[in-house]
Amino acid sequence: MNLTKWMCLLILLLAKRGQLLRAELQGPTATTETPTAAHTSLPASEPSSQADTEEVTTAETESRAPALSNERKASKPKDATDFGTRVMPAALFERLWNDSLMKQQKLKAEIEKIEAMRQGTAEPPVVELTPEQLEAQLMYNNAMDMLAKPRTDKRVVFTLLKKAAAFNHQEARAALAWAVLMGHWMEFDFHHAADEFESLANEGLPSAHMGLAFMYSAGVGGKNVSQPLALIHYTLAALGDDTLAQMALGYRYLYGINVPISCEKALIQYKRVAKKVASKVTFANGPVVHRVRLLDELENPGSHETEIVDYYQLLADKGDVQSQVGLGQLYYQGGKAIQQDHQKALEYFTLAANAGNAIGFAFLGKLYLEGSEQIKADNETAFKYFSKASEMGDPVGQSGLGVMYLKGLGVPKDPVKALSYFTQAADQGWVDGQLQLGTMYFTGNGVKTDYKLALKYFNLATQSGHVLAYYNLGVMHAYGMGMLRSCPAAVEFFKSVAERGRWSNRLMHAYGDYKRNRIDEAYMQYSLMGEVGYEVAQSNAAFLLDREEVHVFNDRHEELIRAFYYWKRAAGQGYSAAQVKLGDYYYYGWGTSKDFETAAALYRKASEQQYNAQAMFNLGYMHEQGLGMKKDRHLAKRLYDLAAETNADAKVPVAIALLKLQVLAKIESIKESPYRFIFLLDENIAANWDLYTITLLTLLLGFIMYTRRPFQQPEQQLANDLAAAAPVQLVPPAVAEAAAPAPAAAPAPAPAPEPDPTTSAGTSKATTSNGNGATEATSSSANANANANANANALDPTD
Repeated sequence: MNLTKWMCLLILLLAKRGQLLRAELQGPTATTETPTAAHTSLPASEPSSQADTEEVTTAETESRAPALSNERKASKPKDATDFGTRVMPAALFERLWNDSLMKQQKLKAEIEKIEAMRQGTAEPPVVELTPEQLEAQLMYNNAMDMLAKPRTDKRVVFTLLKKAAAFNHQEARAALAWAVLMGHWMEFDFHHAADEFESLANEGLPSAHMGLAFMYSAGVGGKNVSQPLALIHYTLAALGDDTLAQMALGYRYLYGINVPISCEKALIQYKRVAKKVASKVTFANGPVVHRVRLLDELENPGSHETEIVDYYQLLADKGDVQSQVGLGQLYYQGGKAIQQDHQKALEYFTLAANAGNAIGFAFLGKLYLEGSEQIKADNETAFKYFSKASEMGDPVGQSGLGVMYLKGLGVPKDPVKALSYFTQAADQGWVDGQLQLGTMYFTGNGVKTDYKLALKYFNLATQSGHVLAYYNLGVMHAYGMGMLRSCPAAVEFFKSVAERGRWSNRLMHAYGDYKRNRIDEAYMQYSLMGEVGYEVAQSNAAFLLDREEVHVFNDRHEELIRAFYYWKRAAGQGYSAAQVKLGDYYYYGWGTSKDFETAAALYRKASEQQYNAQAMFNLGYMHEQGLGMKKDRHLAKRLYDLAAETNADAKVPVAIALLKLQVLAKIESIKESPYRFIFLLDENIAANWDLYTITLLTLLLGFIMYTRRPFQQPEQQLANDLAAAAPVQLVPPAVAEAAAPAPAAAPAPAPAPEPDPTTSAGTSKATTSNGNGATEATSSSANANANANANANALDPTD
């Protein structure tokens, strides 16, 4: 609006100035026309009369000088006034306008230069490196390449980084600082990491700013928690194109953490990161990253993946084709207990293909189409395997052929054939076919552009979790292509894409450290990923702090405060278990002040949105006691019943709670009856009724245990006593000799020796009473004692 006013004023001033100039030019021309004509009409061929003419002209001029001077004096104030009021503002505005245009052009040129540098289209300034710097850069590149590979010796990697850092290589120094900060293959040294980050940040290194931001946010390395300083360093690192810093800024702007909520600013940051991730996605859709919640794993421990793998390994060795295919897919994508290994995947897929399995042929084609460190890419071999799988009707093979015809990989480009193969694969529900069909309709490659069909197929592909489908939907929502523009939906899609980048492998490293009982290392990894917005990392970091397993901090109160904030961030992203834990923190006042109303609101949110049984039970208890809400035992009973219906594990505590409710209801009814004087006997009984109830229950339990104790039957005890008290008859030697049989005339085998009569009698009695060895020993000893007593009672002749 101001520019329009100034332009109109400029036009008016220029018009007025033109009129004045024309008037001024006409006046002096009329008055000086005669002398000028006389002066210019002198013939050049009369030099002799030139001096006379000049004298005449001079005289005429001198005679007219007084008149002209008077006219100028009369007209001078008017001309000066016109120049000052009309000409000067126009000239000044024109100069200011030109200066503004020059500044705009310079600013535009600078912006274009910065954008070109950021996109990599402009050539960066050439800096000549010294031989030491070149050697350090080479060692750093080799170390990063080795670090990206799963099966490398990390000691060699950090040896190369230390050598590169010795030559003052900034990236190598930052990598070592991150290693000692995270405890990643190196010992913790927070103070050294802080010193290195501060030194490198002064030199403008983005990753150093990211490190300082994390330390200020987490409060480690001698840094007190300071969210403003953390935000400053996050911003500086994000301007330097640090990926984790961009994610951290996007997360903070999305949820309003120490900054005002701004969906548009969050969209800018997440879109940059999502674009990086989408550019690296291959036909294989990248390795699968398992997000394990430690709290869920503790409450619902499942079967170990290693045991399942061993079982499938046994079946695959026996020739089971489905087990071979399953193991091949597991090694192809990787898992919690198994690292990605394309060489083993190739072996199992080959075994399945030799048995005529279509999936084996299809995945062999994928392996040879993409290539890897162990397998060299070969389009001809890939086309052969895809063709075999497609002939057998496998959607993976059909989608692979579609990709090869669409991009011209080993075959001529043919979008029509590609569309046909993608349609066949998509009709069978294969995610790659759905994605490629959506991309063709989105870009109009070989078909007419149709955003509605593109949206349909992208939505189908997102149901299987394809990264590019999320990214394309984010683009469509961000720019309103085929739909109304929606910033929150676009941010949600871009955030999902950004969290699937290669840096998400840190979650698996942290889980591995936790399984190896390296709790502090796991906590630092989870804490870092929680700062950039991973809900799983936030809940796991809070879980470790809640269980008092972290030794990074020496103050339990500080640990509870940090756990409170991590639970709060995880609950803000919709994790129901985190909402319940956050309610517990408000209920008990851990890391914050007690707030029953907020705790009840969190329990209600978790119970209504996620049907969490624990939240329902807690909410019922608060209704029963009237904590943070009106006391309502009927509503409490309803919530207890819902908890039991939602989760079978809640049936036992719900039964106890319902029994308690019934007892309380009976007590209330007694208070309203004529027997209410019972509760007036002693106020102490009424105040501590639960203690008295527990005492009575304990006495009742003791009485039951006493009455049901085991005891011996009296008949068996009487038989044992009689056997022990029976007298032993002694046989004289003469009777024993008379009872012995006479020797036979003919030689015969020697008879078995006769046992001693006393021993025989004792043994026979023991055998009669019981047949086991323990009873025999007891009976023999009893007989021996009886003989000893008899001898003791006999009279000695010497007496």
